[in-house]
Amino acid sequence: MSHPFLIPVEAEGELMASNREMKFLLATLLVPTLCVGAIWPGNIGAWKRAATMQATLFDRPIWDEYGLKESEAARYENGGGNFTVTGYRLQETTGAMAAFDWQRPAKSTVSRLAPMAAETGDGLLVVHGNYLLSFNGHKPEAAELGALFEGLRNVDTTVLPTLPANLPAQDRVANSERYIIGPASLAKFIPGIPPSVAAFHYGAEAQMGVFHSPKGEMGLVIFSYPTPQIAMQKEADFRGIPGGNIVKRSGPLVAVVLTPPDLDAAERLLAQVKYRALVTLDQWVPSRKDNIGNLVINAFVLIGILLGFMVASGLAFGGLMALRRRGNRGEEADALTTLNLGRPWV
Repeated sequence: MSHPFLIPVEAEGELMASNREMKFLLATLLVPTLCVGAIWPGNIGAWKRAATMQATLFDRPIWDEYGLKESEAARYENGGGNFTVTGYRLQETTGAMAAFDWQRPAKSTVSRLAPMAAETGDGLLVVHGNYLLSFNGHKPEAAELGALFEGLRNVDTTVLPTLPANLPAQDRVANSERYIIGPASLAKFIPGIPPSVAAFHYGAEAQMGVFHSPKGEMGLVIFSYPTPQIAMQKEADFRGIPGGNIVKRSGPLVAVVLTPPDLDAAERLLAQVKYRALVTLDQWVPSRKDNIGNLVINAFVLIGILLGFMVASGLAFGGLMALRRRGNRGEEADALTTLNLGRPWV
């Protein structure tokens, strides 16, 4: 005889399986809803978000090396117009800068909408902190972009590295810069240098660019190491790479021109790479309080102040007593009562 409140084992198994299927179905329905709008807001000015898609990522190892945390694509519409956008949130500003150099179109020009921005005829690529935002089919106005920046979450404002400033500007091919922070980006942009020679385990980073020369274009890459001693050790390793590369060290920097077609132009290019150290002197600067003459003068000033206070206090007390005597006419102010006590006679 079965109890009316007990479920048979077979029925219980079917119920548990049904619950699991229901939970899976709910999760499948809720996950896209939770992911919608991870980066892009519902509106950008007068444009309304019509759809949110997963961003397409090529060369995923490079994105991972640059510190990609999340990415999202969206389509916005306004009347009969529409455009698409893709956003990338990276771990820090260095990764966003490196991704900007990599994703920037070769035919793009510098945009004034942000300190790090490039535009094409119908698009914009812009960096804000650790975010890289790509617009296709529409270039937002400054007000739209400012409102969008304010709505971004987990914005990193770490100071950018100074290594790119060491790359010469003369004869540099526009938009040829690439920032390298690991083996994946090294293999992508400079496959001729082995990762073991670059030695990223020392914390090395590199900035490269392509330059014009009378006999053809040539690539220059500058590696930065924590100390000049490490750079000195790595200089010999770079010289050992086959291919006729030219190597120069300047402080903690090691510059390499890869298989230059023009040796004279390569030498002139390397001559422009100079490490400029920022030296801060920690020295003791005496102040006025450390001068013994000032100490003596201040002591006499203090004595004069005390004497003046004493004189002023005495005059004030004397004036007060004089006023009291005038107020008590007929009676001698401060009269003393005396007792004529003599020595008793025996």
